[in-house]
Amino acid sequence: MTQTGEVIRWDAERGFGFIATVDGRRHVFFHVRDFRGGAAPGVGLRVGFEEIQVGGKGPRAMDVRPLNPAVTAASPRAAAGSPGAPRPCATPAHRRHASRAHVGDPPAVNGAALARLLMLGWLALLAWGAWSQRLPAWLPPGAVLLNGATYLAYAGDKRAAQSGAWRTPEQTLHLLALLGGWPAAWWAQQRLRHKSRKLAFRQRYWVTVLLHCTALALLVARPAWLPLPRVL
Repeated sequence: MTQTGEVIRWDAERGFGFIATVDGRRHVFFHVRDFRGGAAPGVGLRVGFEEIQVGGKGPRAMDVRPLNPAVTAASPRAAAGSPGAPRPCATPAHRRHASRAHVGDPPAVNGAALARLLMLGWLALLAWGAWSQRLPAWLPPGAVLLNGATYLAYAGDKRAAQSGAWRTPEQTLHLLALLGGWPAAWWAQQRLRHKSRKLAFRQRYWVTVLLHCTALALLVARPAWLPLPRVL
C-alpha cells in the first residue's frame, strides 16, 4: 500500500534513514538503494513509498520517491551521500561534527544550554533540601530511580515506533517528567532522537519541567514551621 511521510533522519555515510508517517506514529526504515530520487534524500524531504514487513525487524519502505525534490538539492550533506558522488576529505573532528549536524535539532529547539543549567539547579536543590532536611531523605535516590525508569520508557517507545509495536502514551512520558524524570527525558530525546522534532510534545514537556522545578523550589524554600505535604 502506498503511503506518504517525511524523512526525519538520514545517515549519508551508511546509506539509510527513517521516514515518519503522516500521523507521526511510526518510523519506517529505508535504504539508499530503495530511493528513486535524482539526489540523495535529506531531512525534511516528503516522500511516497511502499511499506513492507521484514520478519521481526519492523516496517521497511520500498520504492521511495520524493514529493518535494527541491529538498534533496538544497542539502549539501545529502548530495555528498549520493551514490558515486565524491566525498570531501575531512578530519575526524569534522566528520563527528557533520554526523551530529545532520541528525540533531536546531539549538533553539533542543534548549541544550537551558536544560543543562536547570539540571544543575535541580541537583543543587535536591542536595541542599535533603541535607537541610527540608526534603525527605528518600527523595534524591528516588529521583535517580525515576530518571532511570524514564529513560527506559523513552527507549522502549523508540523501539516500538520503529517496529510498529504498541506505543507508550505521551501522557505517561509527560507524567514521568512532571514527577521528576525530566532530566532523563531530555537526554533520551537528544541521545535517542525520539520526540525531539515534535513541537507540540516538546512544548508540553517544557511545561512539565517548569511545573516540577517550581514545586521543588517552593518545597525547599518553604518556612521552617510549615510541614511537608503528607504525600512526601
